[in-house]
Amino acid sequence: MSEAQQKTEIPKAYDPKASEDKWYAYWLKHDFFKAHADSAKPVFTIVIPPPNVTGALHIGHAYNNSVQDIYTRFKRMQGFETLWTPGTDHAGIATQTVVEKQLAKEGTSRKTLGREAFVNEVWKHKETYRARIVGQLQKMGCSCDWEREWFTMDEKLSEAVKEVFIHFYNKGWIYKGQYIVNWCPYSQSAISDEEVEYKEINGKMYYFRYPVKDSAEHIVIATTRPETMLGDTAVVVNPDDARYKHLIGKKVILPLVGREIPIIADDYVDKEFGTGAMKVTPSHDPNDFVLGKRHQLQFLNIMHADATMNQNVPEKYRGMERFAARKAVVADLESAGLVEKIQDHLNRVGYSQRGNVPIEPLVSEQWFLKMDELAKPALEAVLKGDIRFHPEKWIKTYEHWMTSIRDWCISRQLWWGHRIPAFYAPDGSVAVARNADEALAILKKKNAQLTVSDLRQDEDVLDTWFSSWLVPFSSMGWPHQTKDLEKFYPTSLLVTGPDIIFFWVARMIMAGLEFTGKVPFRQVYFNGIVRDELGRKMSKSLGNGIDPIAVIDKYSADALRFTLVDLSAEGQDINLAERQFELGRNFSNKVWNAFRFLANYQEQLPSAKPQLPLSNAITELADRWILSRYHRAVEGITTGLENYKLHEAMDSVYRFFWADYCDWYLELIKDRMYNATPEIKEKTLSTALYILDGVLRLMHPIVPFVTEEIWQRLMPRTDGESIMIQPWPQCEASYISVEAEKDLEQLRDTITTIRNIRSEMNIAPSKKTDLVLRCVTPQDAALYNANTSALAGLARVEKITAAVEADKPRIAASAVVNGTEVYLPLEGVIDLEVERTRLQKEIDRISGQIGGIEQKLGNEGFVAKAPPQVLEKERAKLDNFRATVEKLRSNLSALQNL
Repeated sequence: MSEAQQKTEIPKAYDPKASEDKWYAYWLKHDFFKAHADSAKPVFTIVIPPPNVTGALHIGHAYNNSVQDIYTRFKRMQGFETLWTPGTDHAGIATQTVVEKQLAKEGTSRKTLGREAFVNEVWKHKETYRARIVGQLQKMGCSCDWEREWFTMDEKLSEAVKEVFIHFYNKGWIYKGQYIVNWCPYSQSAISDEEVEYKEINGKMYYFRYPVKDSAEHIVIATTRPETMLGDTAVVVNPDDARYKHLIGKKVILPLVGREIPIIADDYVDKEFGTGAMKVTPSHDPNDFVLGKRHQLQFLNIMHADATMNQNVPEKYRGMERFAARKAVVADLESAGLVEKIQDHLNRVGYSQRGNVPIEPLVSEQWFLKMDELAKPALEAVLKGDIRFHPEKWIKTYEHWMTSIRDWCISRQLWWGHRIPAFYAPDGSVAVARNADEALAILKKKNAQLTVSDLRQDEDVLDTWFSSWLVPFSSMGWPHQTKDLEKFYPTSLLVTGPDIIFFWVARMIMAGLEFTGKVPFRQVYFNGIVRDELGRKMSKSLGNGIDPIAVIDKYSADALRFTLVDLSAEGQDINLAERQFELGRNFSNKVWNAFRFLANYQEQLPSAKPQLPLSNAITELADRWILSRYHRAVEGITTGLENYKLHEAMDSVYRFFWADYCDWYLELIKDRMYNATPEIKEKTLSTALYILDGVLRLMHPIVPFVTEEIWQRLMPRTDGESIMIQPWPQCEASYISVEAEKDLEQLRDTITTIRNIRSEMNIAPSKKTDLVLRCVTPQDAALYNANTSALAGLARVEKITAAVEADKPRIAASAVVNGTEVYLPLEGVIDLEVERTRLQKEIDRISGQIGGIEQKLGNEGFVAKAPPQVLEKERAKLDNFRATVEKLRSNLSALQNL
């Protein structure tokens, strides 16, 4: 900013709309976000958790990316070569589902279009939403290196995916087999265990009689999924269960089907649970699948991919949707007299996170990746401390996942995603290769007559996470040895949610160690989940989401960032209401007003510059105190950020700036700025500007726009300068003074006490009083006598007496501050009788309100019907009224004793 610009009139109110776009464009113009692989600086790298290209960013993204940007800006100012790489995720199931819904609205479908045309439609969707996501991140102020932006289906990342698949296949760790999987009938694809969300559903437990062949006996079976009985291939009991020992080896007649199925024995069955007998449906239950394998039972799949009943069930049920079939099966069993009983039962039902429908366990041919050998070094890396978790409590969760890991089902029955690089010859031979030509070369070793046109590529695509687990190194050019990979990998910090600790965090660690021999990041910061003010998860169905861009438009980007981080504690969830963003807006306004206050004096004292005076040249207590507090704040904020105690850092900067600097220091120097000599005024202003310049730097990572706006105005700047590339403040121990802090605290406590007395005694602000301070030591008296101007200006007193043996006034309000007796003479200041009457009336008025609330809360009907937040508000109001009455009675008692 030029000197002419700097001298333009300063608006009374800060205008974020005028500031934010201007400064973001300025930062982009000067390449402040760009990282240089040939730099000699120490490195700090973050890879963004890629948002899905399914829609707009939500408030959780705003929180997560605010934390990432805070650390990126902090490290940049500390002198690191910082790289924050942005990217987006193709999000297979989620994106395909969104596009299919859109096509349905247009009267067409995926299958009507065909694979190639459909995938082209998804790419168009991706480009639209990628641009929207980038725009949102930029509005939030994210200082990403946009020239290094990536997408999980970019050519270079796709190359990495193929290399990894080939590597594991050749190692024998990727295999194809018939296994039971979680099947999403909506997307008609397998999904991983981690993509299943369990819900408590009020359902039924059904008890059916299975007739024993050639016997009058029957076995009672309990199930929550009656439709699956059509696929039963055995009944299993515990071998030691006396009730059923005589039946082991015999057969039952499967009701409604008529199929004979064996009664087998297995220790898996708990004799004490239910009836002690279980139906076995190996193709539709994970536990039954294991039993089926162990006892070599028939595997009978009874459902199509869309969860309608197939040809393996009696004709009556064919084509029925599974839940319609459930009703029909129960009705038919009731008609046959085979229902023992039906009980209400709370079911724990697995739902597909993306399709939001109950999953169906199905036996299906899928691709799997063995995980045991990958998990061992990844677990060790965390337990040894090569990777640090913040907070550490998540190590236990991580350890649980890694010690109970199962093979990863990596194939998905979708069209959108990385197509599995497996190619089949007409005879069923398979080759895994980067492309069809490479596959042909492999397959021709067995059949020299093959051509490329003879080959068929696998129809399935890979799980979305199979590409995103590689991004710490694939986004930097791996498998090629690039300058970026050499300079910026491993990354420094991952900021993510604990809900994807296994989905993504664990898998990235496994992949990093396997393919680079290094951990992918050194630190993991787990941010909490942003919930609504009632603690509920935000969702479209509840309509309780908060749009971060709407917040920016109403309150500002700085307000969004400040509030989200201020409300967070390490790893804890945030309960958020939109009105809370006023907190961040108020903070920005406070910063602006502090700047305006000093800028008024800058016009009068143009030679004053942000300058730190020598510590031994500072004579004023207020200056020694604020410099001491400032350097302590620098230390506290820096330590908080370095130790990933972000909330502690926020608290330090907030308390220092708002309480110490604005509420006290700027007030304490007003008398000097009004009445002192020009030389003292300039010296005072230089110190105040120095603190402001430093605190702007400390706040910049959190509120980048308002700090840039003020910093550019604070002094004449040249084009290309920015606060974001200024050095981070350092704590100078020589300026820390325990004595100055102790003395100013005594003075501040005394002023606060006087203010409280004036308020309690209802002394008008315009009315000045005398002040008598009866001190414990001569040093205390000397402190007060040296700072009479501060007492006079901030406590509204005039004649001040401070001495060890000061006379006590006859009629006065009093208090004690650290041993010093504080007296405010009241004679002639207030009418004691009028004040006593006023206090009694106020006590009576509020007591009436207390009675009303107590009556309301004592009404059982009101308490039963009122929402929890209303009850909480009423109780808080009652507590506040009671405390007020107690204080008023104390004040009245004090006046009655005068």
